[in-house]
Amino acid sequence: MSNKIKTVFVCSNCGYESTKWLGKCPSCNEWNTFYEEKINKNNDKLTINGIEKKSSKPMLLNSVVGKEDTRVSTGFNELDRVLGGGLVNGSLVLIGGEPGIGKSTLILQLCDKVKGEGNVLYVSGEESAEQIKLRADRLGINNDSIMFLGETDMDIIQSNIIEINPKLVIIDSIQTMYSDDITSAPGTVSQVREITARIMKLCKTNGITTIIIGHVTKEGNIAGPRVLEHMVDTVLYLEGERYFSYRILRGVKNRFGSTNEVGMFEMMNEGMVEVTNPSAILMSEREDNPAGSVIVASMEGTRPLLIELQALTTPSIFGMPRRNANGIDYNRLTLLMAVLEKKAGFNLGNQDAYVNVVSGMKIMEPAVDLGVVVAVASSFKNLSISKDVVVIGEVRINWGN
Repeated sequence: MSNKIKTVFVCSNCGYESTKWLGKCPSCNEWNTFYEEKINKNNDKLTINGIEKKSSKPMLLNSVVGKEDTRVSTGFNELDRVLGGGLVNGSLVLIGGEPGIGKSTLILQLCDKVKGEGNVLYVSGEESAEQIKLRADRLGINNDSIMFLGETDMDIIQSNIIEINPKLVIIDSIQTMYSDDITSAPGTVSQVREITARIMKLCKTNGITTIIIGHVTKEGNIAGPRVLEHMVDTVLYLEGERYFSYRILRGVKNRFGSTNEVGMFEMMNEGMVEVTNPSAILMSEREDNPAGSVIVASMEGTRPLLIELQALTTPSIFGMPRRNANGIDYNRLTLLMAVLEKKAGFNLGNQDAYVNVVSGMKIMEPAVDLGVVVAVASSFKNLSISKDVVVIGEVRINWGN
């Protein structure tokens, strides 16, 4: 068997490849991000479990018989909503979130709820079988259909998947897997890209639904090359503050449904519990009529949510007043306060301002602009807003005269 070793230089930030080392990446404009990498290319025909790989042939598009997407319910109505009705057979789903947010707990519960749909193979490169079993016992999971494989070598994982032919495969996590064809360490751009490509081809060829769990960077994006999100069918983010019990599952990409759908869960001792009426939960802790508190409406996918927005203004003891935004964009807050000061005559130049979205949600909806303005004005004037009032509206920079 003859192997050809290819040496390339890869940008650790975006995955751009070059035949020579570069000080500045021409793709992402970052400095000193290139590292040398050796890739083993096998010139012989590829065989998997003794079966020779067949070459693909083009076909007429009109000759292809379309098949309706066959979906499998996850057992969670909130998760089915985000996925567009359930897991599509043979699809590749990527779920990301901060450490400890509850990704592995949610996926392990999903493995238990898809009973009767075939075997489930849980591949973990981070936890042992004993650790997974302890979590399963805590969640009350006792399912003979769940199989565990503690492995990080993609060749061994691929061989087991072909042999078992499960209905669902879990990869936890993609950053811990590696291939001998790539000489770099697990979690690097090239390794993540290569492993994802092999998993995608495997699940598409054999019709195996696969869920990949990914780590996120400090900016909140899934670690690894950006192409990772383009390769998969669905991208989900599990969001929420670590010190709050509520979690938001947001779909940012879905080839089989709408995007920006959200599902809400509560982290409890028995695991993730879905919240069927998020608006009631988000407003449950609101007092009667506190100053600086207002109810706003936000469209998350096809679901309208009523959320409490809290603002606090106080005279600043420093020369430059502070602005703090939790759950909304900081730059948007400063812009809205500037509009409020310029157009409504509020003297906010010497006021510290703090704005918070209750329950740790993150809102990007422009229709909450008016709610931010009303909440800040309510706190500044110490006037309460009636609890039966919902504020909706976008604020323009050239508002008024």
